[in-house]
Amino acid sequence: MDRRVVIIAAAGVLLALALGAAVILFKPFGPDDPKSARCDSPQPAFGDVRAALGHRELDVRYTCEGAAQSATIYLPLKAGPHPAVIWVHGAGEATRIVYDFPVFADLVRNGVAVLTYDKRGVGKSEGICCPGDEGHFNLLTADVEGAIGALRTLPEINGEQIGLMGASQAGWIAPRAAVEKGAAFLALASAPTVGERVANLYERLSSGAEGQLSRDEIADRLRKSEIGFDPLPYLQRLEVPELWMFGTADDRTPVDESKAILDRLKAEGHDITVVVYPDAGHGLLDTPPTAPDAPSTLVRWIVEHISAS
Repeated sequence: MDRRVVIIAAAGVLLALALGAAVILFKPFGPDDPKSARCDSPQPAFGDVRAALGHRELDVRYTCEGAAQSATIYLPLKAGPHPAVIWVHGAGEATRIVYDFPVFADLVRNGVAVLTYDKRGVGKSEGICCPGDEGHFNLLTADVEGAIGALRTLPEINGEQIGLMGASQAGWIAPRAAVEKGAAFLALASAPTVGERVANLYERLSSGAEGQLSRDEIADRLRKSEIGFDPLPYLQRLEVPELWMFGTADDRTPVDESKAILDRLKAEGHDITVVVYPDAGHGLLDTPPTAPDAPSTLVRWIVEHISAS
C-alpha cells in the first residue's frame, strides 16, 4: 500500500477517535429526562398486608417509564378506605422512610395512610439517580404520578383524598404531579417556589462561596439569575389547598423570594397557607427539626383539610 495512503488512513482514524472523545467530553451531564415522561399506567403489584406495632403495612411495586419503583404503604389499624399522603423526596439519594419518622406515625394514628418510596435508582427502585440534582424533574414527577395511580387502585385507599407532602426539592416536583394527577392537597417544608437555578445560586451565595454578601446584594443577584426549571406554571394551575412552611435562617431555599410568589398567588385567590418560623433552618422536618412545632403543624394541617373535604 502507498505510504501516503497509510498516513492518510491513520490520520483519519485518529481524527475519528478525537471527535468521539470530544463528543463524550462535551456531552451535557445528566440523565435522559424526556419532557414526555408520564406514568398513566403504573400497573402496581401489591404484597400482603403485614401487622406491625400500631399500624399495618404492605409493599408495592409500580412501573414508570420502563423502571420499576418500590414503595411501602403504612396503613391505620382499622379498615379503610383511608385518605392518604405520598412523601416526595428532596435532593440526593433517598430510600423509603421508616414508620418511626414522627410525621408518618402521627398521620397514621390520625387515620391517614402514608406511601413512601425508594427514589428512582436507589434501594429497590430501578432507573438512574438522581436527575433532580442536575435540574431534571420529568422522571421524578412521573414517579410521583405513578404512586398516586397505584394508590387509587387499592381498596384500602380513598382515591379522592390523596395528597402530597415533602421537603426541599419536592417544591419542583409535587406541584406538577398534583396538577397532572389531581391530588387533593399539597403540604411542603423548606420547598422553593423560585426557579431551580435561582435557588441553586442562592445556596451558593448564602454559603459565602462568592464572598460575604448582604441579603440585599444576594436578592439583587437572584433577580438577575437564569431561572432553569420554573414551577410557577404549575403553581398557577393548582386548585387545591396548599401548606408551605419556611424558616428564616434557611441557607438553601430563598425564603423571601419564595414567599413573595406565594403571596401573589394567594392574592389571586389560591388557597395557600404560609407558616414562617423565625431563625429556623432548612430542616424543618428533620429529627430533630429546626423548628420544634413544624412537624406537628404539618400533621395538624393535613388532618384538618382531610376532615373538611
